Amino acid sequence: ANPRGGEISMLTWFQALLPKQGRFFALFEAHADAIDAATHELQAMFSLRGVRDSHIAVIALHEHEADAIRERVLEDVRRVFVTPFDRSAIIGLIDMMDDAIDQTNKTAKTILLYDVGIFDREMRALTTVAAEASGIVKEAMPLLREIGSNASRLHALTTRLVALEERADALHDEGLRSLFQSGGDAITFVVRREIYQHLERIVDRLEDVATAIHGLVIDHA
Repeated sequence: ANPRGGEISMLTWFQALLPKQGRFFALFEAHADAIDAATHELQAMFSLRGVRDSHIAVIALHEHEADAIRERVLEDVRRVFVTPFDRSAIIGLIDMMDDAIDQTNKTAKTILLYDVGIFDREMRALTTVAAEASGIVKEAMPLLREIGSNASRLHALTTRLVALEERADALHDEGLRSLFQSGGDAITFVVRREIYQHLERIVDRLEDVATAIHGLVIDHA
């Protein structure tokens, strides 16, 4: 008997039992939809459109939806034999996407915690940048299905997102400068500085997603 041959036969049999295709692309796209919906909800809240607490509740729902999607991605990573990208790259991408919507939810929860109802011009501008950045991620996700033929478009999108992150950094600094120069009390400064930090981090996390996408293009285009 050939023990090595038996091992190969057993491995072949085991592989045949595993699903050959996952839902990765559909799940990435669904998660990007949730991120985009959450950031636009945040933008609406900072623009004082509608009821603040209703916006916060909707953002939380999108965050819970995204968590469930992430779990399904991890499930497919475990159960699917052939994946479109390296397993570590898949996990890294969905985790970065989840970090972005988690940060959006943290921003909304901070608004609720400190009962903030008035927002600076720079804060509103930061939510606009975040919404535009999430729109870029949403546009990029379907392109991963044909990453080779879409490499140029993906490169252009990730470059745009990096530029938006630089714009967010500038708005963050402008906002803190104006806040300091306003001469308000220390508690107000601390609270509003925290909001600025949360807003900037949303765009930072979305830039991380762009970096992950860029890495996939380099590896697979």
